[in-house]
Amino acid sequence: MSKLTALALSIAVLGGVWAFLALNPLATVALVWVGFIAWGCYFATGADDAALKKTIAGMSFGAVMAAIALALVSGGALGGLGALGAPVIIAVTVFPLVAASSVNLLSAVPANVYGYAATAGLGLTAGTAGNAAAMDLSNPAVLVIISTVLGAVFGMVSGKLAGSLGGK
Repeated sequence: MSKLTALALSIAVLGGVWAFLALNPLATVALVWVGFIAWGCYFATGADDAALKKTIAGMSFGAVMAAIALALVSGGALGGLGALGAPVIIAVTVFPLVAASSVNLLSAVPANVYGYAATAGLGLTAGTAGNAAAMDLSNPAVLVIISTVLGAVFGMVSGKLAGSLGGK
């Protein structure tokens, strides 16, 4: 079997397993779409042990930075700036996404941005932005981090399965 066919087959099968888990028994703790973002990030970052660590660390860092932004905006910080308040908070919390790339675990800037975007998107569309400081599953960052870890691990497993099916 070709390497491409092996990879396609492993991702298809494990993608179905992931979707079943995230949409059924893990539905309260895992987001299927964030898992797939992390899965893709794992491959885009190199599909090795370092990629697994950078995907999880970077996306989690991005999620935390977005949670800070969501908490500040929903808490009314810089509200006196009117329409400029939220953009200033976003600028201040996005700056570290790139600046932190000097740290090896956070050097995959796209991973950092994916975590930020997923958390901000979830918080804004699900109406949970105000929960960004909560230490429970109502916090969008918590859900994104859990989903990131699971999705990145599924990415790693799919790569290893493809390697065994298609020969290294």
